[in-house]
Amino acid sequence: MGNKSVHTASCHCGAVRLELILPNGIENPRRCNCSICSKRGAIAASVKLDGLKVVQGEEYLRLYQFNTMTAKHYFCSICGIYTHHQRRSNPEEFGFNVACLDGVNVFDLKDVPVSDGINHISDRKV
Repeated sequence: MGNKSVHTASCHCGAVRLELILPNGIENPRRCNCSICSKRGAIAASVKLDGLKVVQGEEYLRLYQFNTMTAKHYFCSICGIYTHHQRRSNPEEFGFNVACLDGVNVFDLKDVPVSDGINHISDRKV
């Protein structure tokens, strides 16, 4: 893996493996206070749809959708770890679980902002 912008990630059991193209590293890491994010507690960052590839274990990924059924949340059906989701606020991006990146310790990330997913822009009445 000579390209420094290509990163690998996996769920806890290793059944699901991802390859991510992150030319600028982890950008815009955040937490969210929406119902699913507050329960899973993950720090997410974004990558363009063509910047995330499932390289192993696609058959183990399960899809979960709720509320508007717009966002697509994926998790490993063996170990239960959330790996990524297609974002509702920007369907051209995936959010990915920063803790799944190989070699990354999320406890080294300081001052991670919290997005107000409870009051998501797509839910506001105009």
